[in-house]
Amino acid sequence: MATPYLPSIKVTFDFSNGAGFGVPLQLGDPINGLLGTNTLGVSASQIVDISSQIVQINISGGRNLLQSQFEAARCVVRLLDPNGYWNPQNPSSPYYPNLVPLRKLRVSATYSGVTYYLFSGYSATYTYTYPTNQQTGYLTIECFDAFRLFNMANISTVAGAVAGQDTGARINAILDQIGWPSTLRAIDTGNTLCQADPATNRSALQALKNCEFSEFGAFYVDDAGVATFINRTNLIKKAAQTALIFNQSGGIPYKLGVPVLDDKLIVNQATIGRIGGTPQIVSDAASQAKYFSHSITQTSLVLNSDTDALNLALAYVEANKETTIRFDSLALDLSATNSQSAVTVAALSVNNFSPVTISNTTPQGSTITKTLQVMGTNHDITATSWITTLTTAEPIIDGFILDSPIYAVLDTAVLAY
Repeated sequence: MATPYLPSIKVTFDFSNGAGFGVPLQLGDPINGLLGTNTLGVSASQIVDISSQIVQINISGGRNLLQSQFEAARCVVRLLDPNGYWNPQNPSSPYYPNLVPLRKLRVSATYSGVTYYLFSGYSATYTYTYPTNQQTGYLTIECFDAFRLFNMANISTVAGAVAGQDTGARINAILDQIGWPSTLRAIDTGNTLCQADPATNRSALQALKNCEFSEFGAFYVDDAGVATFINRTNLIKKAAQTALIFNQSGGIPYKLGVPVLDDKLIVNQATIGRIGGTPQIVSDAASQAKYFSHSITQTSLVLNSDTDALNLALAYVEANKETTIRFDSLALDLSATNSQSAVTVAALSVNNFSPVTISNTTPQGSTITKTLQVMGTNHDITATSWITTLTTAEPIIDGFILDSPIYAVLDTAVLAY
């Protein structure tokens, strides 16, 4: 018997130009002609609902823990094409001649009257397959979020990127430089000040990531396609929020969670340098004696002073010098016959940095319990199955720093909860 907890899936494909999602703007139309709400396009018919054609969806993305940064989210959809409409050289196709790369694809799910975005991005490749002895062809569309666009956009100078500008304002300046819509931004005011833009040739993504690391914050594109920057103060606050409870008795049940204890996330020596400055080196002797040396080097940062570089190195080592048992991932089976509504809501509603407490009882009867944060969400979806995997990790920067002398040098103002 099929589970009653599978959400309804909607996949839309937008053939209009521009980065923004939504109904294309039509000049003179009282509904679809709203500046700041609709996107530039030719007609509303350029957005098509292709949900009925989809046979499989895979969405992946999140934070690369080894590189300490978010990566581009990826979505792969496979669909039936019995009429050859997805052939870009078919003049009889309703999509002709608009089927080109970098069109907009959006995946959403509706459950109990609430709609959740799962992915918003841009098509990169179209792969056609025609199985032997079958009349129906298949198309696989591979898409990536806006990180792909940021990586393709080269910049040199950044207008308004002056010395003393906070990291959030600098990120906005970079996004302005490449014409990224203001409606697709959620940018915190940064806690760290930047030096003047170096005016070197690099991708916009490299410049944005420079600000992210300089802040000890987070920059990513969310499931609705919004470029999001969280400063380190708000990262600490997120780690202190109430956690969702996952266990097999009394909490939200999960399919698979494997405890892991290793050294791959330890950092006990950090070399941090700003553009034009002297690299600052911080080591923790006790951690090095216990785990050997685990080093990270980040130079050419837009930090405003060597003192800021030193404080960042101190904070980075403080946050990463120890290791403990954790769960790298947690799988939720929405299609299981014994699934619950809480499983579905959790799979759809958790965001990056949502706290989760995971308990696992071993066959011998002992229990492992960890409170972590979600660092990415993957969905594998077919007509009859749905597995959501949450990647998890220790907080990037936790509230413990508030009780550490490191916090006093990292931020002069006391964080108020």
